[in-house]
Amino acid sequence: MEIIHAVILGIIEGITEFLPISSTGHLIVGSELMGLPQTEENTAFQIIIQLSAILAVIANYKDKFHPKHFDLWVKILIAFLPLAIIGFIFKDQIKMLFSVQVVAIMFIIGGIVFLIIEYFQKNAVAKTLDVEAISYKQAAWVGIAQVFALIPGTSRAGSTIVGALLVGLSRKASAEFSFLLALPVMAATSGYELLKNYKDFSDSNLLTLAVGFVVSFIVAYFTMKLFLRFLEKFTFVGFGIYRIIFGAILLYLIYAGVISPSAHA
Repeated sequence: MEIIHAVILGIIEGITEFLPISSTGHLIVGSELMGLPQTEENTAFQIIIQLSAILAVIANYKDKFHPKHFDLWVKILIAFLPLAIIGFIFKDQIKMLFSVQVVAIMFIIGGIVFLIIEYFQKNAVAKTLDVEAISYKQAAWVGIAQVFALIPGTSRAGSTIVGALLVGLSRKASAEFSFLLALPVMAATSGYELLKNYKDFSDSNLLTLAVGFVVSFIVAYFTMKLFLRFLEKFTFVGFGIYRIIFGAILLYLIYAGVISPSAHA
């Protein structure tokens, strides 16, 4: 992997990690289009740079790390557990799903889900306007919804936001809970890959990893701020439409032979 590849993947990760459009799906497609060999090292790179998302959350929500917010973090832990348990039990089966074809299909399905949710909730009044006010029951249901993110292309942010909307959180509160929930998820997945693969990185590859990490952090930091401003005026309909179009383009590229349907990340 060259520096330019690291920069591009860092930008992709930073933009897509907190938006409901699947960072994993975009990284898979981006790597495939750039012709990057799907080695263990390159796969580890894509997962490890997600650690930058943790730093972006901490930088944007440093006030939430005060002991007075202990109750909120208990709820976040509750929401994290379903994904952790199911992901650990079925980790081998989940790895088999990592292909461009699965990503394309899940992009379209996810987009349709967003359009349906927004259609039925366009006149609904949110019960929970602030992320601090989320209940333990709501957190548990959001955690169950997040399990769907184990399917590549579904989007962790997308599944948690949909789950949060369905249990009565406002769009802003849904997005913020998704941001904070990224912390244990990213720490677990990226930390595991870092410990497992750090010996595989040579000095030159450590440079590309560092570049991708820094670029991803900067882009993610500002993406989070812009996303919340976006939600003050708009709904998730645009993301639903984008997902459907992007998924359809992927299916066309697969049909045209530009991308292999079984290409793995």
